[in-house]
Amino acid sequence: MTFKVIVIDFSQIKSLWETRVKKYKEHCKKEKQRIEKSALQKIKQEWNFMLECRNKGIPQSVYLNNGFVDTELKILEQNERKYRIDKQDLSLNGKTESDEFIFQLNGEHWEELPESLKEKTYLKELRVNKTRIQIIPKYIQFFIDLKILDVSQNKITCLPPEIGYLSNLKELNVSFNNLKNIPPELGDCENLEKLDFSGNLDLKELPFELSNLKKVTFIDLSANKFSSVPICVLRMSKLQWLDISSNNLKDLPQDIDRLDQLQSFLLQKNEITYLPLELTNISNLRLLVVSGDRLVEIPSALVENPLLKYVKILDSPIDAGSDIPDIEDIEESYQDREWFEKVFMNAYIKDIADRESTPCYTTKVSLNLQI
Repeated sequence: MTFKVIVIDFSQIKSLWETRVKKYKEHCKKEKQRIEKSALQKIKQEWNFMLECRNKGIPQSVYLNNGFVDTELKILEQNERKYRIDKQDLSLNGKTESDEFIFQLNGEHWEELPESLKEKTYLKELRVNKTRIQIIPKYIQFFIDLKILDVSQNKITCLPPEIGYLSNLKELNVSFNNLKNIPPELGDCENLEKLDFSGNLDLKELPFELSNLKKVTFIDLSANKFSSVPICVLRMSKLQWLDISSNNLKDLPQDIDRLDQLQSFLLQKNEITYLPLELTNISNLRLLVVSGDRLVEIPSALVENPLLKYVKILDSPIDAGSDIPDIEDIEESYQDREWFEKVFMNAYIKDIADRESTPCYTTKVSLNLQI
């Protein structure tokens, strides 16, 4: 079953959307400034301030200055801070057992992991996302009960060899960082089932030692610089999902059918010109995604297989002369675009996987963006 899908250039769609959002935000900002300068707004602000002080039991002598309301005082902030501290104490006392084994951290103001983390070696899940952290400390080796390590969307440049001590680790997500290599010691984490190395852009190879990971069923290598399918991946005999899209692949290995449990294979945005006949030997394959005009040789057994959803993504129909708004003032990295495309593709793939029937050909994509 073949599905051909025309996909408009994601970056241009995103740029158009962001331009309109920016104009809308500028309009809201100007309107807010106009209202703030209004005398009516000042009266309303003072009235609300007085009401809130009364509701919280703050006496007039504190917030009145010679008969005038002093809204510049930090009374409410101090009161709110005290309330948050009390609430935090209550939440700590009422914490469930499962919450105690999960640590979450996010925000660009974080440039290194907090010192208190050293004492939490009992954790089972460690999730650190969207920070400016560059290094995973060596003391990670003491988190031997850790099952999920998600450090995606940070600035991490390398993984410590000590990660090999995490013998109970099942999921590792280091996507969208700045990794250029993976330590061979990761091959000692033999209970790993899910690996995500996507979006590191400069990752070119995986160590052969990862061949020891016989329980891996999911691996994402998209948005990197792989020129071939790593040998260690071909030895992951239980692999069911392989995403190696947005790389530099020119062909597939002749022994690709070693992955006889493979169900989903994403190959779009590579330089592949033909698909080997050996792909037809993977009887469990249910989804195959490819793209590009360079792909000219496809085994007919793949296209005609009624159990296989063969999706070919055509190149963008938007030409260079299309009327796209000026977006020079919008800063967007290649990594951001890859993240956006990955989210889009995951949503699309989930959609066609849930449907019993899908349109065989999409002739037009119409988008109406309004704020």
